[in-house]
Amino acid sequence: MSHKPPFTALEIRKAATGFYQGHSLEIALLSKGIMVALVIWALVWPANANGVLGSLNWALLEGFNSFYIIIVGFFTFFLLVVAILPQTGKRIMGTPGEKPEFSNFSWFSMMFGAGLGVGLMVFATAEPLGLWGSNPEVVAGAVAGNTEEALTSGFRYTFLHYGFHAWAIYVVTGLSLAYYAYTRDMPLTIRAALTPLFGRLLNGFLGHVVDVLGVVATILGVSVTIGYGVSQFIDGLYAITGMEWMMDMSGDAPAPATVGLIAGLLVIMGLSILSAVSGVGRGVKYLSNLNLVLSIILLLTFVVFGSFLFAMTTYATAMVDYILHFLSLSFGAYGPQSAADFAAALPSEAAPFADALRGGATNAWGSFDGFVSGLEGDAAALPAETLAAAYAAGEQGRQFGWQAGWTTFYWAWWIAFSPFVGLFLARISKGRTVREFIIGCVIAPALVCFAWMTILGGTAIDLELTGGADGAIIGASNTAKLFVTLGNMIEGGLLSGITIMCVVLIMTFLVTSADSGILVMNTIMSGGDQNIGNKHKIVWGLILTAVIGALLLAAGENNPMDALRNAMIIGALPFTIVMGLMCIALAKALYRDGLRDKAVTAAEAAE
Repeated sequence: MSHKPPFTALEIRKAATGFYQGHSLEIALLSKGIMVALVIWALVWPANANGVLGSLNWALLEGFNSFYIIIVGFFTFFLLVVAILPQTGKRIMGTPGEKPEFSNFSWFSMMFGAGLGVGLMVFATAEPLGLWGSNPEVVAGAVAGNTEEALTSGFRYTFLHYGFHAWAIYVVTGLSLAYYAYTRDMPLTIRAALTPLFGRLLNGFLGHVVDVLGVVATILGVSVTIGYGVSQFIDGLYAITGMEWMMDMSGDAPAPATVGLIAGLLVIMGLSILSAVSGVGRGVKYLSNLNLVLSIILLLTFVVFGSFLFAMTTYATAMVDYILHFLSLSFGAYGPQSAADFAAALPSEAAPFADALRGGATNAWGSFDGFVSGLEGDAAALPAETLAAAYAAGEQGRQFGWQAGWTTFYWAWWIAFSPFVGLFLARISKGRTVREFIIGCVIAPALVCFAWMTILGGTAIDLELTGGADGAIIGASNTAKLFVTLGNMIEGGLLSGITIMCVVLIMTFLVTSADSGILVMNTIMSGGDQNIGNKHKIVWGLILTAVIGALLLAAGENNPMDALRNAMIIGALPFTIVMGLMCIALAKALYRDGLRDKAVTAAEAAE
């Protein structure tokens, strides 16, 4: 039986002359039009932009929170099946017998730097500390936050956010792109991953829409990453120089002010654009190797001077706990709790006060004591057992709020980042088997992330548990927690040297991320062509700078990252649907290619 060959005649119409020569005019104009409109909106009507983005973000979370959670769980188990099955796992992404282009060390260095470099620097201490104080077990009232009892559940969700699920998101996109590019010689662009489903339709408007969604998601994902990285960069400069003009000193702890963030953004993006146009970007391999070496030095500093035994004990117990809860973490989704549902769950004596009780009882960031102290009038006079029952009635609302604010934010962030990281992983993984790609890009980096989080974050928690930090690390801003932890761990010249090294590491991570992001956006618009003119690199570098700066200004001083976060979650939703279709398309492609191979083998045996 003969099998129809796969569709590979993907054609992306490109301009023959002019400024956009070699680029798809439709993708470029649509992408830039969306981004320029966003920048103008944020600059001319900042309050309106910030408010509308916040409202739309919350409305989407209410409707799609469960969708985000469940589809990411599906991505993880889909890759597990593909890696385990012999007929799919052994396939080489390239010609039969082709060898990998990079050594394992360089391959891992590049995937690590592109995937989570900035995120790990910012959240290595902030994530474990934040989840130690607030996680679903704390929200449910099973344990008290910031106590020894909350340690295991805190790291359970730390591992969730930076573990197998996070890397599975990247690998779904990366594997789809690499498979078609290296086994079917198709362009390394987003629409190629959907050809088994839509075929020739992707040569037209549908293909343009798919690529534009990839570009928009990439811009917003990279923007949030650079936003957090620049904030930590400014915190590091403040720790070194003490220059207060960069900081907002009005709060309980110093935090980067908008003027400092904009100044840091201009420095980082200026270096990124310079790197891109000068050809330094071709040395991403060497810069990534340097980043990994500096990261190891930072890690060894915590091993020697931090709470290494505490961290390793935590690593072992947290890993077991994470595996035991893996299924529920993958698919345990919460929906919003309506006023009617909350009222129905109240004891009868509390029912007349449902409106007064609901706000505090469903607040994921509060506590039972805060709920009780916030009540007024007759509601505050209710018996203690009635108030406890009323607080318990709001647990679903609290769990939804927590999941939407933490886990769903991360899933949207990784999804928005996945066109960038996925395309980058595909570019450096030619010649590797499907199984090697999945294991190498999901399990190996996740295990390193776990070690990073437990060694750095565990040290910060141990300093707080033993009283050495006296609340200083918990009280610091998220992007300053790393430097405050170092200040409580070491001192003198060593502290100054390590702090300076951290600032350099943050800067190189940021430049690498921005430089690579600019390259990826142009690669999509050029239909997979990686030889891009400098003028396009400069234009997209300026657009990326404008998007980040405008959204920082729109959000204001109190929560400068809010508008960036909201825009990213909104922009990630359409690409999440594209990723779901990628999985279906890849399953079809692997199955059909398996049938073709069997037919060829049978024909050869019959000769």
